[in-house]
Amino acid sequence: MNQLQRTKELHQQSSNWLSNPGSIELSAIEQLRDILRWHEYRYYVQNDPLISDAEYDVLFKILQKFEQEHPAIITSDSPTQRVGVGLANDFAKVEHLVPMLSLENSYNADDLLDWDRKARELSGLETIEYCVEPKFDGASISLIYENNLLTRSATRGDGTVGDEITLNTKQIKSVPLSAKFSSYGIEQIEIRGEVLINKKNFKAYNEKLMEEGVPPFANPRNAAAGSLRIKDPTVVSNRNLEVFLYHVSFTTNTEKTTTTSLFPSENSSLIQQPKSHSAMLEMLWELGFRSPKNELKVVKGINGVIKYIAEFEEKREELPYEIDGMVVKVNDLQLQEKLGMTSHHPRWAIAFKFKARQGTSKLLSVEFQVGRTGAVTPVAKIVPVMVGGVTVSSISIHNEEYIKEKDLMLGDTILIERSGDVIPQIVKSFAELRTGDETNIQFPKNCPVCDHELFKPAEEAVWRCINISCTAQVVERIIHFVSKDAMDIKSFGEANVRKFYDIGLLKGIPDIYRLDFGKIGQLEGFGKKSIDNLQTAIELSKSQPLHRLIFGLGIRYVGETTAKTLANAVTHLFDFTNLSEEQLIQLEDVGTKVAGSIHRFFKDEVNLLMLQELEGLGISLKNQKKQVAENDTLAGQTFLFTGSLMKLKRSDAEEMVEQNGGKIVSGVSSKLNYLVVGEEAGSKLEKAKKIQSIKIINEEDFIKMLSK
Repeated sequence: MNQLQRTKELHQQSSNWLSNPGSIELSAIEQLRDILRWHEYRYYVQNDPLISDAEYDVLFKILQKFEQEHPAIITSDSPTQRVGVGLANDFAKVEHLVPMLSLENSYNADDLLDWDRKARELSGLETIEYCVEPKFDGASISLIYENNLLTRSATRGDGTVGDEITLNTKQIKSVPLSAKFSSYGIEQIEIRGEVLINKKNFKAYNEKLMEEGVPPFANPRNAAAGSLRIKDPTVVSNRNLEVFLYHVSFTTNTEKTTTTSLFPSENSSLIQQPKSHSAMLEMLWELGFRSPKNELKVVKGINGVIKYIAEFEEKREELPYEIDGMVVKVNDLQLQEKLGMTSHHPRWAIAFKFKARQGTSKLLSVEFQVGRTGAVTPVAKIVPVMVGGVTVSSISIHNEEYIKEKDLMLGDTILIERSGDVIPQIVKSFAELRTGDETNIQFPKNCPVCDHELFKPAEEAVWRCINISCTAQVVERIIHFVSKDAMDIKSFGEANVRKFYDIGLLKGIPDIYRLDFGKIGQLEGFGKKSIDNLQTAIELSKSQPLHRLIFGLGIRYVGETTAKTLANAVTHLFDFTNLSEEQLIQLEDVGTKVAGSIHRFFKDEVNLLMLQELEGLGISLKNQKKQVAENDTLAGQTFLFTGSLMKLKRSDAEEMVEQNGGKIVSGVSSKLNYLVVGEEAGSKLEKAKKIQSIKIINEEDFIKMLSK
C-alpha cells in the first residue's frame, strides 16, 4: 500500500470513529494505537495535522480508558506510554536532561476538582497553592545554559530525544545568549519554553507567502514549528519568532550538587535559589528571559483557579499571541517532587483546554449570496462540526480567487477554524485525501437572485450584480441601515426586515418611517408591547448623529471612521452635492477611490430623491455639531493607537478621545498629534519616529492626559 492510500484509509477510520466514538471496541485497540501514532507523525514531524487537537484528544482518551480498564493489554510503545513519535532525520539528535512529559488535559471544572482532590490526598494538605498561567500554542523547546552561556537548544521530539536546533534558537531575539545564573549559584540549567509567532506577524507572513504563490501555514503553531526546522539560520532570523520560558527542569549548583527539579536540600548553601514555581519565573524574568510572569496568578485552592481561568478565557482574544488553554501547577517545588509523575505526565500540573477552535469537516456545496453593494459571495455548506462551542455548518469563502488560493473542491475534507472565536474560516483543504469524486466549484456568470449579468472590475477580486433594483441588494441595504452601528433601530433586526419586505410593507429605506403598524399588529408574534418598542426605536432614530446616517446609507468604501470625518466636514448632508472629488480628497482618510465613490453617490438623482424623502419624514440631515467646551481635554488633537493596550480596550480608548473633543485618525502622517503605543507595537511606531511633530506616548501617559 502506498503512502497516499494509507493516509486516506487511516483518516477515514479516524473520521468514522470521531463521528461515533462509542463504536470503538476493545478488539480495535491496536488499530486505534496505530492511528494515534500516525496522527502524531503528521503533527510532530510533518507539522501538517489532519485533525484538530481536540479530535486527537478524543481518540487518545478512549485508548487511555481501555488501557486503564484492561492493564494487561498495555504495550510499551503505546501512545499513552510516551510523549511523541519518531523524528525526521534532518537534525542531530540530543537527549533531554529530564524527559519533556506532556500534561494531563482537562476540559471542565469537574476535571479540575477531581485533579485537586487527588493532589490533596497525595500531599495530605487541605488546601494547595497553585500557579495558573497561559498554555501557549506554539512549538516546545528546551534550552541548556552552562556557566551562564547558552550551549544547546532542542525541540521536544519524542519527549526523551529531540532535534538539536541551537543555531536557529540563537536567531530569536527574546532568547538571551547568556544570563547570570551564577548569581543564584547555578552552574547548569535546563529551561523549557514555547516558540511563538504573534498574531500580527503570522498574518503578515502568510500574506507574503500567498503573494509568492506558496500555500500559507494553517496556524501560528505550525508556522513556529516549521521555522525552527529551517536549515538556514539567517532565514529563521527574519521570521520574528518569540519565546516564552515557563519551566526549569534541571539544575546543578556551583558545588556540583545535582537536583532534577530545583529542589535544594535543607542543608544546601544555595539560599538564593527559588523554592516556588512563581519565584522561578520571577528569577527568569529578572535574568532577561520572557516568562509569563505578568500573566501568571498565584491562588490558594482550586476554586480560585477555576475563577481565574474563566476570567482569562474572556480576554483570550485580546492577547497578541495564541493560547489554547491554561496550565495549573502546584506552586511549591518541594511539593511537586513529593507528588511526582506518571510515565506520561506530572501529577503536580494539569492543562485546562479552552473550547476547540479547529475541527475537520467536508465541503458539501456552495451557495452564492448577494450583498447590499451587489457583491456576490460564495458560502460553503459543510457537514456540521462543533468548533469553539458553536456548531458551524456555513462558512463564507469570500470570492473566486480565494477558492483558487485554498484549492477548494466540492467533496473536499477541510480544516475549519473560528477566527477570534467568532468568524469561521476554512484554513485549508486536504488534497491528499481526495478520492477522485470531488468536483470544481463553478462561479456563476449571472446574478443568482435577479439573473442580471455579473461584472468584475479589473482591479477587484469580487464579482458584482450592478442591477440597483436587485431584490437582494435592496433588502441588504435596509438591514444595514437599521443595524446597531448605523441608525441603531432596536427591535428591527434582519428577520423583521425580510418579513416586512416579503409582505410588501417595505420596498426601500424611506418605508421604514411610514410602516403600517396596524398591519404589523395582525402578524403572528407582534403584540402591543413589541409594536410600541419598534415604533419608539424608529422615532428615536430620526435624531441620530449625522455620521450614523452617512454610515447607514451604505456608500461604498465609507466605514464608520470615514463617516465621522464626512459628518464633521459639513453642516447639512446636501453640502456634499457641491463638493468636487478634489475637495473631498483634502479630508482626513479620504483617498481617490473613496472620494470618487462619495462624489458619485451625491450626484445620483435616485439617491438625492431618497434623502429628500427621508428629510421630509423627519430624519435629521443636519450636523448637530457639539460646541467644543473650554474643559474639553483633547480638543483639536488627533490620536492613533497601536499595539495591545493593557488597561483599556481599543474601542473604549478611541471613544474617550472623541468624548473629550479629540479625533481618531487611521494612519501615521504629519496630521497626527499623538501615537499611543501599547505592547507589541509595530510599523506605525517606526514610521511615527521619523516624523518629529508626532508625540509618542504610552497608555499611562494617555490616561494621565484624560485625568487632567
